[in-house]
Amino acid sequence: MNAKTGPLAPGSTIGMIGGGQLGRMLSMAAAQLGYRCHIYAPEEAPCAADVAVRHIRGDYADDGALRDFAQQVDVVTYEFENVPAGPLRGLADLVPVHPNVDALELAQDRLSEKDYVVGHGGRPAHYRAVSSLDELRESLGEIGTPAILKTRRFGYDGKGQVRIKDAGEADRAWTEIGEQPSVLEAHVRFDKEFSILIVRAQDGATRIWDAPENRHEDGILARSIAPGGGIVAEQKAAAGDLARNIADALGYVGVLTCEFFASAEGPVFNEMAPRVHNSGHWTIEGAATSQFENHIRAVCGLPLGDTSLTSERVEMHNLIGEAAEDWPRWLETDRAHLHLYGKGEARPGRKMGHVTQLF
Repeated sequence: MNAKTGPLAPGSTIGMIGGGQLGRMLSMAAAQLGYRCHIYAPEEAPCAADVAVRHIRGDYADDGALRDFAQQVDVVTYEFENVPAGPLRGLADLVPVHPNVDALELAQDRLSEKDYVVGHGGRPAHYRAVSSLDELRESLGEIGTPAILKTRRFGYDGKGQVRIKDAGEADRAWTEIGEQPSVLEAHVRFDKEFSILIVRAQDGATRIWDAPENRHEDGILARSIAPGGGIVAEQKAAAGDLARNIADALGYVGVLTCEFFASAEGPVFNEMAPRVHNSGHWTIEGAATSQFENHIRAVCGLPLGDTSLTSERVEMHNLIGEAAEDWPRWLETDRAHLHLYGKGEARPGRKMGHVTQLF
């Protein structure tokens, strides 16, 4: 199928790389707008396939299978960033790929990401590139402790990182991180964590949702509260300007998420995700247009929808592991909206669903 320009008409097919809960909710938003979704994922029964027209099973690094997939759809997008960028780049001559692969590659490397953000006016925590134990020891001497050592690639939900309390823990941390190329980050004193979710259309138009305050447990997001108050409200404009600068510089299309620490010195950039994000799940009921619908609008070349709040306050609770077994209670709670992802075993740390409450 040849690449097309202009808005995609209802009835067109969106190719979704990845079959998790984000792909599931994107597929549901696409169906509402009259689009069909084909899921490409290696799993036998990914939860996104439950709500899509077709599931094609294949490896993310299989160039041939990916090209066959691209010839059956009108546009390709992805629901998570830990997929090989090379094979996706090869699809661009067959079909539009949004967000572009430059954004994907940038978000896959913590060092490149931080360097890029600094170059566009952002301020991450003090950091150093680390590629050996000697470099780690030297960097700890420069940055000090406590600090956190993160792999440059393939880390999420607290994975791929080790906290270092004092310089004597360098050997242990380097072993724990798998002796991989990493980034050492200084400890940040902050009051709150928050995120900026921005959507950018193909014509460059942007919309930003109100910034939620995010609360984590064991490295995993537990709650998002929108709008974030206090220091989050004070710093969201500056953080939003940075997110817009990044999106414009990348020629980005779709939803981009940037996470921040709200500190006494201003917003400190933490990391970005080139996709819809857990901290934006509240937008399904809590905003006039959800992050999922606006992502579909953007990648299909449609006008963006209003991102304003539908309620004075919105809270999203992640249902992690066995917490999902408490789903009947949420159905008895007024103005609570239950979302279960259709996954199987409720393993510790596994996101099984979420609840959004309107106040």
